[in-house]
Amino acid sequence: MAKQTNSGDLPQISEVTPGAAIPGGELQIRGRGLALSAEPKVFIGDVVAPVIIGSNSFLIARVPEGAAAGELVVGDGERRSSSWTCDIGIQIADGLHPVANPAVDKYGNIYCTFSGARGQKTPVAVFKIDLNYSARPFITDLMNATGLAIDRQGMIYISSRHDGIVYQASPNGQMSVYVEGMGVATGLAFDSEGNLYVGDRSGTIFKISRERNIYVFTTLEPSIAAYHLTFGPDGYLYVSGPTTSSFDSVYRVSTDGEVEVFYRGLGRPQGTAFDADGNLYVAASLTGRRGVVRIAPDRKAELFVSGPNIVGLAFTPSRALLVATSNALYRVDVNLQGRPLV
Repeated sequence: MAKQTNSGDLPQISEVTPGAAIPGGELQIRGRGLALSAEPKVFIGDVVAPVIIGSNSFLIARVPEGAAAGELVVGDGERRSSSWTCDIGIQIADGLHPVANPAVDKYGNIYCTFSGARGQKTPVAVFKIDLNYSARPFITDLMNATGLAIDRQGMIYISSRHDGIVYQASPNGQMSVYVEGMGVATGLAFDSEGNLYVGDRSGTIFKISRERNIYVFTTLEPSIAAYHLTFGPDGYLYVSGPTTSSFDSVYRVSTDGEVEVFYRGLGRPQGTAFDADGNLYVAASLTGRRGVVRIAPDRKAELFVSGPNIVGLAFTPSRALLVATSNALYRVDVNLQGRPLV
């Protein structure tokens, strides 16, 4: 993140956190001389960002609709700070209803659900979004599509929290039942050996071998919404799932099914993903600030992307981060390589 030095009585920005946001997210701005008048102004590009809290040394500005990735400036028509570069997410799809991570194939095609309310049959269950961000129906005959995963052969797996079935679909959308009896089936993840793990939010993580044998891998506290699963570079399974607590945990499960708390202190943790450096990203709130939280291998956490209603995330081959809200999909150009999922 680059900044420039101002002089004289111009506003000076010393820090903006987090460094990325989607519309509706809040950016904290620190510096000097930020309140030039009773109503300090923040601009993201040419768009005015509403100021929630304002003082000479500290501002909180909300990212408005229409803001694009670019330069943040504090000031009025005559006196302005030098610009500060921020990564602002660009909406690439709407009219969706994801409840977990989107999935990305090796070509960069994106798969995202329209899950619907419990027991609701929607016209489209899964959309496929191509490299031009054109969305088209991919799966139609499926109720309450929930979790998504892609195996090494490019087959797409979709869980249904309605019927407890995990479905398998080819890249051209031909669908069949892969495994049944998964309870309230939610999150999906593959390990390095090609075994599929399925989160039954009522308290069980199932392991499905490549021969489709079913095992109870471990049990956890039930979730009020879903389990979200991903494998870390250590080969352990990481599980998040909101409960009635406002101080939830991300769990780390060994290859033998032993459970430990990896990090405690998140509000409503949902979708998860690792980058190539072993940092874990979680859609959650941290100390009351909602967005995507980054947890380093030493278990130190920080807000990485600010934004409301985020339920899932995924890295793309082009080093962007996809952020899924409850009705839309955004691309944030963070220039980070995601960890391969299979």
